[in-house]
Amino acid sequence: MTTQFDIRRIARAGESRIILLIADGLGGYPHPDTGRSELEAARLPNLDALARESACGLTVPVAPGITPGSGPGHLALLGYDPVRHHVGRGVMEALGVGLDLAEEDAAARGNFCIVDNVGRLVDRRAGRISSERGAELADLLDRIERSHGEVSVHGVRGHRFVAVFRGAGSNLEVTDTDPGLEGCRPLRSEPLTENSGDLAAAVNAFAARAGHALKDSQAQAVVLRGISSPTPLPSFADRYMLHPAAIAAYPMYRGLAKLAGMEVLDTGDDFGQEIATLSAAFSTGSHDFFFLHYKPADAAGEDGDFEAKVEAMEALDSKIPAILQLEPDVLIVAGDHSTPAVVGGHSWHPVPIAVNSKLTRGDGVPEFTERAVRDGSLGTMAATSVMALALAHGGRLNKYGP
Repeated sequence: MTTQFDIRRIARAGESRIILLIADGLGGYPHPDTGRSELEAARLPNLDALARESACGLTVPVAPGITPGSGPGHLALLGYDPVRHHVGRGVMEALGVGLDLAEEDAAARGNFCIVDNVGRLVDRRAGRISSERGAELADLLDRIERSHGEVSVHGVRGHRFVAVFRGAGSNLEVTDTDPGLEGCRPLRSEPLTENSGDLAAAVNAFAARAGHALKDSQAQAVVLRGISSPTPLPSFADRYMLHPAAIAAYPMYRGLAKLAGMEVLDTGDDFGQEIATLSAAFSTGSHDFFFLHYKPADAAGEDGDFEAKVEAMEALDSKIPAILQLEPDVLIVAGDHSTPAVVGGHSWHPVPIAVNSKLTRGDGVPEFTERAVRDGSLGTMAATSVMALALAHGGRLNKYGP
């Protein structure tokens, strides 16, 4: 599904402006009691109207049947082959909270967790504790780790934190300690390459110390994933002849945008503030591409809360008029992956997409749902082709060949 075409050969500068709205975890799946997905159950008058005037279809983030993480899903939509350009989640999270990583540092995304009396995971998100409480627990671990001198710990948001293993060595690969599900114990990190043993040992030692320090607190353990060292991405601006900006409340997505060389704009913690940031930046004319991120749908899907995901999509729908009011030349509404509430996590299901410009007049798609958009003109396509469509609709591509 991934195209190997080098779009740099035909990309050109221009005056058009493009907004790529990525609704994290957009796709869903029918509820067994109603037979309707979250998008089908939600009232989405604005997204439905947009779909009727757009080219619609479904995207596959990595390959059929492959469940992507958020990193690969976003990379694909931004035109990077997510298999070739593998970026660890820990690095993205660390950069997103403003940490400077050396080439020989390794960063891990961590979760505070609740465990039972034999150490089995009961809640991998510690009841989605507040950001304030998460920061307090991260500070506690950071104070302990200072005596060891090899790990620094930084609160991110809610139950999430970043652990940075200083001077671990570049290009090391170790396994996660997060099993990705509850009812079992956290895993031991194992080296995946011959020279990664010391990093795996450091990860396991940190997890053990953290568990001892947290045993009497709201969270009693930690799990780590996305353990990686920084790897730069090819410049997004150079590849597409664009002046890109990223607007995201969640640190991980700011970190990914930094790796791609985008300017990351300061914004608030909710989507309304992101829209305000977009409006202000749009008026200056200093950027011609905006990556706009929406998180709540994914969080609700991961919690297995069908109604909360419906409400999250309805909340997004209410903001569509404010985006359209800016009159972008191209507006794309897409998702990095599906997060059906009935699954309670990411899934392999193709993700709805709508591409709107003056060159679209609609495909006869009546609404923005998984079943409706599959009959659109875009069909089922690789997510890595979305940027080519964005540029084409914005008049940013030369003809290929004589």
